This record gives sequence, C-alpha cells and structure tokens, in this order.
Amino acid sequence: MSGSGVSGCRRTEPEHTMTSETTTVRGHFDDGWEAVVNAFAGTVDPAVGGAALAIRHEDRDVVDVYAGTADTRTGRTWAADTPAVLFSSTKGLAAVTVALLVDRGRLDIEAEVAGIWPEFGVHGKSGITIGDVLSHRAGLVAPDAPLSTDELIDNRAFAARLAAQPPLWPGASAHLYHPVTWGPLVSEIVRRATGEEISDIFLREIAAPLAAHATLAPTESEARDVAYVTLSPELELFSTQTVPLLGELAAASLTAGGALPPTLVGDGIGLNDARVLGSGLVSSGGVASALGLARIWAATVARVPLLSAGALASLLRVRSHGTAFGENPDASEGHEWGAGVQLASAALPLLTRRSFGHDGAGGQCGFADPEWGIGFGYVTNRLSHLHLVGPILDAMRSTLERH
Repeated sequence: MSGSGVSGCRRTEPEHTMTSETTTVRGHFDDGWEAVVNAFAGTVDPAVGGAALAIRHEDRDVVDVYAGTADTRTGRTWAADTPAVLFSSTKGLAAVTVALLVDRGRLDIEAEVAGIWPEFGVHGKSGITIGDVLSHRAGLVAPDAPLSTDELIDNRAFAARLAAQPPLWPGASAHLYHPVTWGPLVSEIVRRATGEEISDIFLREIAAPLAAHATLAPTESEARDVAYVTLSPELELFSTQTVPLLGELAAASLTAGGALPPTLVGDGIGLNDARVLGSGLVSSGGVASALGLARIWAATVARVPLLSAGALASLLRVRSHGTAFGENPDASEGHEWGAGVQLASAALPLLTRRSFGHDGAGGQCGFADPEWGIGFGYVTNRLSHLHLVGPILDAMRSTLERH
C-alpha cells in the first residue's frame, strides 16, 4: 500500500504452485502444510472471486498463498499483495490498537467514557466505560434516524449523533453486537484520549513495525488496489429478503440507518466505495493482505509480544457473553467478547478454545492462538454465508498435531 508506506516484506525464494481440480494456488508454504493449502483451494472459485491465506507459526510465515480473481469486472488476478476489505475483522485490529494504548498509559479501558467525552454522558450513559463500548454494551447499536452515506463517512459527526442518543438499555446492563456504530464510538474515544486518529496510531505503531500490509483508512490510490467484492447468490438473497424481516432495529444496525446497502456492497457503493473505505470506518472499512492480518495477530502471542501480559489479559477478559439483548434465551450459545475481540466459543469455533480475534462478513477471519503460537489471516472478495475457514482450521489442527 504505497500511501501508507507499508509494503509487507515477503519471501524472495521462488513461489510454489499447487493446482487442484478447479483452482491454481500460488505463494509459499513450508513442507508439511500441503493439506492446509489444499483446504484453502477448496474455498476459491476463480470464476467468481479470489482469496488469500496466511499463517504465521512460532514467528515464521509457514503459509502465504493466494488464488483466483481480484476483480471479476476486469479479470485482474489475485496477486501476492492484493489487499481485501476486512469488514468486521477491522474491529479486531482496532481493538489491538486500543490495547496498545492501554499498555502505554495513554488510555484507561476501565474509565468512564464521559470522563474524556462529556457529551456522551447524557441519557443515563455516564457510567458506561470504554471497556463497555468495546464489548458492545453501550446500547447504541444503530442511529436513531436514517443516515446518508455522506453522514456515515463523517466519523466525528456520526459519533456526536450517537453520543446524544438514549441507549436501548440502562447503563451497560446488556449487550448486543454494534455492527457499524462501534467504529465511530471507538474512534472518538481514541481521539479524545490521545488527540490522534486511531488509523494513524495503527499504521505507525503496529502495521509499519511489523511490515504488515494493512491500514484502517486506505488512501484513494490504495483503495484502487483493493479486491472488488461480490456476494454469492445465497448471501445476496439473505441480505435483500431476510434482513428486512428481522425488524427495524436489525436492519438499521446492519445498514447504519440505510447509509449502507443491505448487501453491504454493490457497484461502487457500500464497502466497494473508496470514500467509505477512506473515511476510517473502523467497524468494517479496514483493508489488508492475508499476510498482513496474520503478522499482526501473531505479534500478540509472539515470543517478544506486541502487548504486555497485563494488556493482553485486559483485552481477553470476558466482558460480554450469553444471551444478547432481544434474543431468545433458549437460543444456542452466543459469542463471547473481550475488549473488542471475539473469543473462541461455540458460536465461533477457531483453532482452540484459547484463540481470539475477529471474523468479518462473508468469510474474512483473523485471529491469534497462544496455545500453538499462531497468527492467522484469511481474506476473500466473494462473500458467502458459509464458514469458509472451517475446513482450513481442521487441516491446521491435524498438521500441528503431527508436528
């Protein structure tokens, strides 16, 4: 990504090529990881899109592969450094950035938001902490009136609008996933605490030192390199026909009051709009290569870790779990949340029960696993309702156990 100054150092040895029945996979992988690469190949149909997978194990990039088509409109093929829209996997990178600020004494995660953002403390929200906002307990899951795209990309105005709203529940007494509003809230908290944009801190303190090809706010030129996103027919049908039936709150939260299409993307709209990506919407607008994603998550569990033990413990402490606001108490077990990261659960099975990270719409996934010393990144531009990384994780477990 030329504008960020982050190119992502890659290996210089010749690439491997592995061809399955339908897919040619290119890149690098260590001996013994062939089954994982084969599982990755099964997630890609080059006729409709592409994907990339990277795995860093014990401070070594053991898998860094890609396949398929980066832009079905032009036929541009996926390249070694093709960045993809992370959707909600962006939240995980933002959460790690906040944890780093906590580690350096620039932000207190247990402090009340209103202490640094007085306007937030209205309508009974004065006791809500920064950790509550990170773990989806603020009760501000959607704007209380329709929002335009221009209003969506004005982060400060969007945050001010949310701060003035009453919450859906008193204090931080419940939780419900904040698909889009999480980003403006967290961005404003960081801005108030540090005087800086979270995207600038992320680039300077995390992406650049790790040579990770990632940014929370791509420039216009960077956005042109991003893989163009399309939806599977099944996911498009769900987004356009089922989401509206979920009720006004669900529809408003997923689309930010209509500022995004129900499908989240379209021809130059939603997360295919360079203006939306460039606005620094840290709910969903970050972009990265798979290797960039893997390197960042690996750094949290590396031999010389990005975060201190105390900061990591604060990031991973369970802050939200169980039945979410408005959901059926008899429903299956829900997600578990730390301070902005998803913790492995029945709802999100990752490599082991100790894994943590964040997935994203349609298949994106980045996580760390301290048990195996793993950083994982998977990105795709063909969004699907399927858990695409499931077969990859199964192959990883077998590979690691053999090693």
